[in-house]
Amino acid sequence: MTRIKAATAATLLVLGLAACGNAGNDNSDSGPDVKVSENAADSFADGSRMKELAQSGKIKIGVKFDQPGIGFKGATDKIPSGFDPEMGKILAASLGIKPDDVEWTETISANREPFLQKGQVDLVIASYSMTPERQKIVGQAGPYYVTGQQLLVKKDSDISKLDDVKGKQVCSVTGSTSLDQIEAKGAKPRGFDTYSECVDQVLNGTVDAMTTDGAILMGYAAENPDKLKVVVDPFSEERYGVGYSKDHPEMCQWIVDTIKKAQDDGDWAKAFEATLGKSGVDTPEPPQMDACPSA
Repeated sequence: MTRIKAATAATLLVLGLAACGNAGNDNSDSGPDVKVSENAADSFADGSRMKELAQSGKIKIGVKFDQPGIGFKGATDKIPSGFDPEMGKILAASLGIKPDDVEWTETISANREPFLQKGQVDLVIASYSMTPERQKIVGQAGPYYVTGQQLLVKKDSDISKLDDVKGKQVCSVTGSTSLDQIEAKGAKPRGFDTYSECVDQVLNGTVDAMTTDGAILMGYAAENPDKLKVVVDPFSEERYGVGYSKDHPEMCQWIVDTIKKAQDDGDWAKAFEATLGKSGVDTPEPPQMDACPSA
């Protein structure tokens, strides 16, 4: 029930704008401060990847650069903003690494597994849904956030529940499972190459709604708070996890323990409130994380 409550509460949020007036322009100082551990290397076992990273003072973290509220980096931003980078800062801080010393690497959906397999990044925190198929290839620890498929509509839309999409045109990216799922609900699916194209079609009235993960939709709603809104309860479940290489299975428990500590001491909530919780709606209860695979 905890996980369900977290998913429902979180995904019903509509992101507020950053102080600058546009969620896509958050600067590197938009998130809460993180406490960087001192002498962090001493707390990790010899030979562990965590000790190696702590001793080097550097870590490579793959995040999205094009999802406002989740992971976004403007042309002039030094550090990406969003809930995923905030989780990255918390993990890096436990290794004694400051946000400025993280090598933030743009990671798109198609290269998340290859980046981990080839060692191009140490972690992937990029709206990375946990699935059995992916866990055959890489490690995934979490979920640190739970979302689900929802709808993005114009503020004056009469779509308020899932049944309302019957016979309506609903867009998403071409080839996505979101289109298949919304077609099954009676909608007329429309595919576009990018999410931004789909948003434009909603804004100009060419289509009635857009559908994908609620967390992604929230970011676009935040960029147009007077014109767009996120509606309907989640009708799928996406469990976002932190990706790591199977070459370093010891990283799983470190990730789980670090995020659990952030949940307990309030840092998870602060990260949420600075990004996905900008609307001022009550911060949801954090999801319960899975146990790590046995060695």
